[in-house]
Amino acid sequence: MNYRMMGKFISRILLVEAVFMLPALLISLYRNERNSVYGFCSAIVITLAAAVILAVLCRRAKKGFYAREGLVCVGASWIVMSLLGCLPFYFSGEIPHFVDALFETVSGFTTTGASILSNVEGLSKGNLYWRSFTHWLGGMGVLVFVLALGRGGNQSDGYTMHLLRAESPGPKVGKLVPKMKDTATILYILYLFLTVLNVIFLLIGRMPVFDAICTAFGTAGTGGFGVRNDSIAGYSPYLQNVCTVFMLLFGVNFACYYMLFMKQIKNVFKDEELRFYLAVVAGSIVLITWNIRGMYDSLGETVRYAAFQVASIVTTTGFATTDFDLWPSFSKAILLGLMVIGACAGSTGGGFKCGRALLMLKSLRRNVRQILHPQKVQVVRMDHQMVQERVLDNINAYLAAYVLIVICSFIVISVDGFSTMTNFSAVLACFNNIGPGLEAVGPTCNFGGYSVLSKVILIIDMLAGRLEIFPILILLSKSTWTRR
Repeated sequence: MNYRMMGKFISRILLVEAVFMLPALLISLYRNERNSVYGFCSAIVITLAAAVILAVLCRRAKKGFYAREGLVCVGASWIVMSLLGCLPFYFSGEIPHFVDALFETVSGFTTTGASILSNVEGLSKGNLYWRSFTHWLGGMGVLVFVLALGRGGNQSDGYTMHLLRAESPGPKVGKLVPKMKDTATILYILYLFLTVLNVIFLLIGRMPVFDAICTAFGTAGTGGFGVRNDSIAGYSPYLQNVCTVFMLLFGVNFACYYMLFMKQIKNVFKDEELRFYLAVVAGSIVLITWNIRGMYDSLGETVRYAAFQVASIVTTTGFATTDFDLWPSFSKAILLGLMVIGACAGSTGGGFKCGRALLMLKSLRRNVRQILHPQKVQVVRMDHQMVQERVLDNINAYLAAYVLIVICSFIVISVDGFSTMTNFSAVLACFNNIGPGLEAVGPTCNFGGYSVLSKVILIIDMLAGRLEIFPILILLSKSTWTRR
């Protein structure tokens, strides 16, 4: 295990994190928020000190870096980043309990959007900005950002693929261009472009500048932290529609945008995962609109609410414009299903991913055909290309781990005495990085009522869901740390 190389890379991540705290500090200084200023100053000093110590200790790191190091480095980076990222909330006293501050920060970085706060508007502007910005930074991935900034050349190619594969969501990660550093750069350019475009459309609708920036951070990272207690409900229909469109856009695989940029339009429309994603969204909107007809004043309003919540849940954003916990059971069942399915692989969304779900359906169809025709060779194809059996095996392993973690987490947090639906939806909402669940953790409620143990379990769920399970499992495996 190349500990020094991992420590060197983590030191870079902490340096980036400290730099990104500076805008929040400046906002706090401008608004004369003394407690917030103290919180950010303390957090920046501690984060920089940790980065310097790691850089000094690991200055003689060797270049060897393999898949195991990549998984461990990603898992450890996110944990350390979250532990230090929660310090502004804790030191400012605005979230006085450390576990609560950690829960809020992990929820931000993992783009979950689950909150322990009952009064979001009670936070200072500096902490509100940092809270929303954690979504944007975690959406594409802080390691991807560091790789985009890193020096090129063959020396970095030895570990960039392992890091990008470990952090990026989806069944597989490929190169958009030959060098992984260039791939990371392209991803962040596309990410930044769509975020700026989102801000512009929100400003056109006369949303306040601060609200527009924070809302765009939450939309781009598909996180869902709002700056108002009612999330997005208090804004105009135009602004809600803008959020709906951009949530769906950020739920698309960013490789599709690159293909559009390269004028490969036919390849975009041939993408089976994209077609599956759009079909799920359209079908869910139609069914929910039919089911909640009569609950709102007009058909247009009904469609707007249905489309917003479908986009919010399937992309795992978690914004809300209405209390969907009051909807009929059929609509809530669809939303629970969307929580599991999630967005496209290679997007900023969470969940099981449309790509995995589609491959599982294709694999199931293949197995049924093999039973009927045992002598015939059956293969699974995706986008007219044969899928390797290793990929299907990984998806089956992921599904097994997914189900096991959900069941175990559900059993543990049930000790707190909440209803079965509350606990089950809480686990799904955190593990799939959704945000709000149903009943006691619905869109008008929060996770503050859970015990410290349950919050720690849900924190682990959020990290495992964002990092696609295996980096966290690798950290907990004894064989990871044994010498070979």
